[in-house]
Amino acid sequence: MNNRALLVILDGFGYGKKYPGNAIELADMKFEKSLRKKYPTTTLKANGEAVGLPKGSMGGSEVGHFTMGAGRVVWQSLEHINQEIKNGKFAKNEAILKAIKNAKKHKSALHLIGMISDEGVHSHINHLFACLELAKKHGLNKIFIHAITDGRDVPERSAPKYIKKILKKKIGTLATIVGRYYAMDRDTNWDRTKKAFNLYKKGDGFEETNPIQAIKNAYARGDKTDYYIQPIMLAKEGTIKTDDSVIFWNFRTDRAKQLTELLAKEKIALTIFGDYSKKADIAFHSTEVKNNLGETLSKNKIHQLRIAETEKYAHVTFFFNSQVKDPYPLEARVMIPSPKVPSYAQKPEMSAHAVTTRVIKEISREKYGFIALNYANADLVGHSGELKPTIECCKHLDKCLSEVVPQALKHGYDIILTADHGNADTMLAKDNSPNPAHSFNPVLCTIISNKPELKKLRLKKERGLSVIGPTVLKMLGVEKPKEMGEGIY
Repeated sequence: MNNRALLVILDGFGYGKKYPGNAIELADMKFEKSLRKKYPTTTLKANGEAVGLPKGSMGGSEVGHFTMGAGRVVWQSLEHINQEIKNGKFAKNEAILKAIKNAKKHKSALHLIGMISDEGVHSHINHLFACLELAKKHGLNKIFIHAITDGRDVPERSAPKYIKKILKKKIGTLATIVGRYYAMDRDTNWDRTKKAFNLYKKGDGFEETNPIQAIKNAYARGDKTDYYIQPIMLAKEGTIKTDDSVIFWNFRTDRAKQLTELLAKEKIALTIFGDYSKKADIAFHSTEVKNNLGETLSKNKIHQLRIAETEKYAHVTFFFNSQVKDPYPLEARVMIPSPKVPSYAQKPEMSAHAVTTRVIKEISREKYGFIALNYANADLVGHSGELKPTIECCKHLDKCLSEVVPQALKHGYDIILTADHGNADTMLAKDNSPNPAHSFNPVLCTIISNKPELKKLRLKKERGLSVIGPTVLKMLGVEKPKEMGEGIY
């Protein structure tokens, strides 16, 4: 085939105003800026309704990749569960009721595990409250809450705010606290996951009685942010025992899998809020998306490649393919290992240069009609909350782009350079404190090509990430399926 397309996703790379916390602007990415000036560029919405989330909700890697690959807006789990709570279907959910009925039958405990956050990236604290109200309605009196602290999608030390909200409900007992660094690892750091599991199963952790003071003590111990809080045991009677029920109310799949795998080995009734294990009862299934980008390319006999380092491999494969686990026919996948460090601020380049070397090799083969490439740096280093390393990581990204783009053009690829959401663009909060969270800023979309007709494009404005899928198909000369929305030109 004559047409080839390369999609470069700069994860966490938002387009925001110049200010002392915009690491992208401070990095002065000369090559990336030259692309904006030379080729057609616009901005895309990456938050809220543009990616299938409630209005005002912050975007993320999962929904960003999902929306790009789907080529349409699909309402995500957060909004779906919110609606189920509002319309009363939540209270009739069979998987949730199964856990409650098991606890009643065995006169055992109901354990509610999940991340206490209101940003809605992996979970929402309101879903915990809905579980608590339902358990109370069914007369359960042994209810234990296992709080996973965030510190990434919300302010770094905001856990006390969420703990107070839980205590105010006066339903159940807050049994444990642990940071998501341990409970929500996704990179096979099983030593971390087992620390969280052993807290739930054996009560292994710092023994405390006052949850607010326990958080303060964690900070004093050196647990820098809520993300890193080491296991805390508040109620020894709150460990998970045989015939207990467990509801894991995180809905996002990637960071819930490892802990669920350990929980599923126990003799318990386990209910989960997403499709992240076949060994548990699933309360909320993912929406089936027919004729996404990957499937459409496969049907048209186009070879495609997905490449990323470990941290974003699931996003450029599983989520980009509308949460379909297995590759489509003619779809190849390459995962470059992410460095094993406690914080990517210690290694801001991550594995970007290794990813670059490999993708250039694959580009030169001219085998793939479509390549989706993810650079994780701006998001993962941005999540450290440290400005200087994030500036440094952006400089590495500029170097990588300066190597990949010329090679792609040389081998006949048209390029879409974009991002899934912002992060590195807002490293400081209004009070100048570190901000490790995603941003509400739009993302850039630049069309790079040697073709005169693409160089002269006038890109549409006020569009969202859903334009990416149909735009790739248009570049390749493939007919867009009726389920997809419009492209960017």
